[in-house]
Amino acid sequence: MPDLTDMAAKNLKIAILSGKGGTGKTLLSVNLASAAIDSVYVDCDVEEPNGHLFFKPKWNIETEISVKIPQVDPHKCDGCKRCVEFCKFNALAYINGKLKIFDDVCHSCGGCQIICPQRAITEKDRAVGTLSIGDSEGVHVLSGMMKTGIALGIPVINELLSQCGSFEDERPIFIDCPPGSSCIVMESIKDADYCLLAAEPTMFGKHDLEMVWSLVELFKKRHSVVINKCVDQSDPTEEFCNENGIKILEKIPFDVELGTLNSNGRIAARESKKYRDLFSSLLEKIYREVSHEAAVDSER
Repeated sequence: MPDLTDMAAKNLKIAILSGKGGTGKTLLSVNLASAAIDSVYVDCDVEEPNGHLFFKPKWNIETEISVKIPQVDPHKCDGCKRCVEFCKFNALAYINGKLKIFDDVCHSCGGCQIICPQRAITEKDRAVGTLSIGDSEGVHVLSGMMKTGIALGIPVINELLSQCGSFEDERPIFIDCPPGSSCIVMESIKDADYCLLAAEPTMFGKHDLEMVWSLVELFKKRHSVVINKCVDQSDPTEEFCNENGIKILEKIPFDVELGTLNSNGRIAARESKKYRDLFSSLLEKIYREVSHEAAVDSER
């Protein structure tokens, strides 16, 4: 079992990414959090969160997440259009003598309210999602869900990650990122100390890995790869890692038992000593990587 008395382990934020869904990102996230025992699991896949299906937590907090969006008083607006010219997101337009606000495009910057000379623009709350916080056998579970029809999940992700502040001095945090490499993934990894990339041993897996690897390289994040569903055949993903000097921390074999547990919403590290040892060993490797790289940085 990893030694969580080490302060580096206690303060570590580990983001788990994948180029697409179904690669094993959530499998890694929930099992690593369970192997750490006293940990925090954050489900940032706010479009389709599913970590709670494994942890089945007792929810202690369930609350609504809102953002500020503009509203206009037509009696005060004189049609100067300064707010329209200011907004770089095209969330405002002046049409047929009236200011039109497009809520779905608004990024809640508040600039239009500040720049309006007539003070015709104020702000109102708009619900964009929900936040749930609970516990499951020593793991603190944080899960966010976007409301139907909301175009952007960043406010929900920001609220999720802001809630980690009360935990980060005590236990490791595992961030289950959305799949892909879009802006919501960037938001999920921005404060991560280490990124673990989940990949598959196929040509498509290689392509998807290349996308998220480019992202963590752009953000200059420490990272390594876990290849899931490995079989005894040529592996283009492993070849890609070797060609680019990307460290492979673990190769998880194609395993019917593991797949069955996962598809049934059960956490393998809690069900079997074999899998508990597997994910505890992987966690130790992550801790060693971080400690080694921190030591190298301190010597520079």
